[in-house]
Amino acid sequence: MKNQSTLFFFCGKMGAGKSTKAKVIAADNHAVLVSEDEWLAAHYPTQIQTFEDYIKYSNLIKPFVKKHVQSLLSLGVNVVMDFPANTVKQRAWFVSLCREVNCSHELWFLDVTDEQCLSHIAQRRIESPERAPFDTESVFHHVTQYFEPPTADEGLTIK
Repeated sequence: MKNQSTLFFFCGKMGAGKSTKAKVIAADNHAVLVSEDEWLAAHYPTQIQTFEDYIKYSNLIKPFVKKHVQSLLSLGVNVVMDFPANTVKQRAWFVSLCREVNCSHELWFLDVTDEQCLSHIAQRRIESPERAPFDTESVFHHVTQYFEPPTADEGLTIK
């Protein structure tokens, strides 16, 4: 039997507006918002100093997040995951999460120019000074080298 809940997740370069869009989608769909930044800050408040640290700790929380999200979806609760789905491998993880509980998904692809992303990142440094060490143009370019736009052959419901 098809589960009636939906998992919403996001693809877009650093600074594309994924977190902002996640809040809107959560409100519009009466969904629980699960933020990677919040989980990482709660569990590893001082350990993430480099991009490699982020990858390490992000991978450590994923099994717990997956179980939590699947529990909510199984109860029929819509969930918005503010976690990046910026590579084929990351998107496959979200799709498998959905398949295992037989729920729908929506991938929101925020196709934003590098210039717009860098402008958002500069604004974010002002609004959230604690993020300044990571919200830089050099980090943007480092992270962007891994970015893979979604393709039709991934079997995604893309918005």
